[in-house]
Amino acid sequence: MAFSEELAERIRRGLARRKGVEEKKMFGGVGFLLHGNLLVGVLKDFLIVRLGPEEGEGALREPHVKEFDITGRPMKGWVLVEPEGVRHDDQLKGWIQRAVKFVGKLPAKEM
Repeated sequence: MAFSEELAERIRRGLARRKGVEEKKMFGGVGFLLHGNLLVGVLKDFLIVRLGPEEGEGALREPHVKEFDITGRPMKGWVLVEPEGVRHDDQLKGWIQRAVKFVGKLPAKEM
């Protein structure tokens, strides 16, 4: 399994009405970009969430959350949420909203 297509489809539904969203294959999974900046993604069956340094640090203390580290060096401001942390749509929606709060403030990149 490269990545959870079921989780990716749930994200697609959650972002369907948001403008400026693009989907790209990346890091062996799929990423969803907002105005060219990575917002959330799926790696295997984990949700990748971009929260920014402060929010990301705090999120690491929450259940089912760990550092996003695919290279041996954790990425600050990014977290991986285990499947148990996004089992319900309201949980997934909350993570997406938190990511939008941070990424929505970043300057747009060329898409």
